[in-house]
Amino acid sequence: MYILFQKFKEVIFSVLPITFIVLIIHFIFVPLESDELIRFFLGAIFIIIGLTLFLFGVDIGITPIGDHIGSQIAKSNKLYLVIIIGLILGFFISIAEPGLIIYGQQVAFITEGMLSSWQLLLIVSLGIAIFLSIAFIRIIYNIPLYKLLTVLYIIIFILAIFTDPTYLIFAFDASGSTTGVLAVPFMFALALGISHLKKDTKASEKDSFGTIAIVSVGAIMAVLIMGIINEPLGEITTNFTPGDVTSNGIWHYYGDIILPTILESLLSLTPLLVIFLIFNFVKLKLNMKLFVRIIKGLIYALFGLIIFLIGTNGGFMFVGQKIGTHMIRDYQPLTVVIIAFLLGIFTALAEPAVHVLTKQIEDVTSGYITKKIILIFLSFGIGLALALSMLKIFIVELELWHLLLPGYIIALILSYFVPKIFVGIAFDAGGVATGPMTATFILAFIQGAAQSYPNAHPILDGLGMIALVALMPIITLQVLGLIFKIKTRKAGIADVK
Repeated sequence: MYILFQKFKEVIFSVLPITFIVLIIHFIFVPLESDELIRFFLGAIFIIIGLTLFLFGVDIGITPIGDHIGSQIAKSNKLYLVIIIGLILGFFISIAEPGLIIYGQQVAFITEGMLSSWQLLLIVSLGIAIFLSIAFIRIIYNIPLYKLLTVLYIIIFILAIFTDPTYLIFAFDASGSTTGVLAVPFMFALALGISHLKKDTKASEKDSFGTIAIVSVGAIMAVLIMGIINEPLGEITTNFTPGDVTSNGIWHYYGDIILPTILESLLSLTPLLVIFLIFNFVKLKLNMKLFVRIIKGLIYALFGLIIFLIGTNGGFMFVGQKIGTHMIRDYQPLTVVIIAFLLGIFTALAEPAVHVLTKQIEDVTSGYITKKIILIFLSFGIGLALALSMLKIFIVELELWHLLLPGYIIALILSYFVPKIFVGIAFDAGGVATGPMTATFILAFIQGAAQSYPNAHPILDGLGMIALVALMPIITLQVLGLIFKIKTRKAGIADVK
């Protein structure tokens, strides 16, 4: 029960800041109808309960599966087994990721079904599967992360030249969406187990960083290749009207989404259960107490995922979209950009995984760089990402690649100069920053703005925010690593490798 209570506290601190922001916006900028406020608060309650149960289930069920499978791979000392397990688990853990499910739903809606949610899920999961195996091979053979990322991003930039612009946005957004509350702890657990295959155990902690960075590249490449193969999407005419969806009443709308959400959640988590049962029967053979605990964890995760998705689809995203719609219609661009910047800062502080990351960096640097300083750099970066996303809507000529290309060039150049452990931490942080709050309320806020602003494109301007949020921590945390390196040199301390 202690773990459940801890997860509840994490989630409360994640959801409440966004809830307070909505109330402030309601009283000052965009007055909401009473039904809309009730719907939002119900969504917040569902999200708190659902995310608590889901994270609890991940802790006691899904992460231990990763730990045990990673340990078994290490004991086997067989490269082919590493590749096979990476392919299988990478595919199915990605399909079950809540952030990617939500993003897939939004893509299906905004493209009017021309690109279905499941089509995107399957393509992204295939890329994740292949590159999770590559990440494991990198750990075993000591391939420097910064060199590998340089090669991979050069390939991405080449593919991007031949890809339809809409698929370019889907690709970079999907990479941030897929590395969320389920995939990150599971993949970290697997990577740590794989690192034990090496004789140099001191390098295990350092080498486990960077796995999420490589996996994110897999998602980008898979969607870019799909964009090259597929026909370009036609003209999108989606015109979201916030008032329309409440015409049948609050409870009627929640009732309409319960059954599809249950089915989607079952389809997401059942393959992981089957893989665990087969792997346990063939190899793990866990004792009954541990086996039952893991099954309970999977059940908690399933119910949590269902409740979480009902909360996001039923309340949070609706209100976020309405606020974005009215803010961009009724206020000056500067005001809207500042609001977006502040939303980014509060969202960074609200994401549960951000606090885990800051604690990690504080431990790695032995407290030399404090949690407070890390949060300042990270929050500023995410705030800037949201401000740029909103600016992109106002400036028609500004396209996503105008921001991503120089951004990733700067990130890759920095990777050659900062302490190497910061490279892995920084690139992993891009996935960590795009958590449940970013994938729900903030995504809907940007979409509402794009769909209501004259001359804005619902895809080219309504998406891409997750890509920018995933990029900025890579730059800001590497800048932090550079400052750390300079300070340690001045203090006469040996460089952190």
